[in-house]
Amino acid sequence: MKIIADFCIVPMGVGPSVSTYVREIQTIIEASGLVHVMHANGTNIEGEMAQVSALIEACCARLTEMGIERTFCTMAFSTRTDKPQTMADKLASLTP
Repeated sequence: MKIIADFCIVPMGVGPSVSTYVREIQTIIEASGLVHVMHANGTNIEGEMAQVSALIEACCARLTEMGIERTFCTMAFSTRTDKPQTMADKLASLTP
């Protein structure tokens, strides 16, 4: 099933700055080959649900490898069964 996901991962207990960890996550997401767009509070990702889920699991595993004992994640996703739709399609539909 194709999804467009909004994903946010937060390492707990590392202080107010998480940029070191976000850079690691960014590297993993970029290596996945999935279409993605980072934004100020997370990342939008397009792909098959299994691919996106595996990617999120890999991100969590990397934080564990970096010594993070607790991670908070959110993911919301949408699907369409009547037609294929990408993030670009959704944004283009807003233009009159």
